[in-house]
Amino acid sequence: MPTSGKRKGYKVFGAMEDFSGRLFSQGIEGRCNSDSYQGFLPMMMAHTTQPLLLIHDGARYHTSASPQAFLAAHSTRITAEPLPSYAPDDHPIAYLWKKTKKRATHNQYFKGFAVLTASGDKALASFATHSETVLCLFGLYCEESGLALKQAA
Repeated sequence: MPTSGKRKGYKVFGAMEDFSGRLFSQGIEGRCNSDSYQGFLPMMMAHTTQPLLLIHDGARYHTSASPQAFLAAHSTRITAEPLPSYAPDDHPIAYLWKKTKKRATHNQYFKGFAVLTASGDKALASFATHSETVLCLFGLYCEESGLALKQAA
């Protein structure tokens, strides 16, 4: 098929609260980098007053100096825990990404990039308004990984 030779990407930073199922997400066009990651963290912090446990993989934009400095400066609110190397499937939000891809892009043709991003944003907005679905995905992760999910009293 003829193409324009231009590749575009739409990436999403996301976090979920494990007991409420609340979803925080922010889409960006292009590649993830330290600046875009640091743009997501304050947005997430602004929407909750709770302490945050941030589980992240070893991507360079998570581990580079500026995000690490941000996390150190906010260590009273954010505890960052890296995943073990070569364990991307151990990340709890992976279940949400799989479900989002299936809902937003699976077996669909998109005439333009804007339609694709709108479909992804629509799927994420649906999850954001249906916290019980997000919570079920986290419960599935806990069940499959052997973690005990205990509801706070």
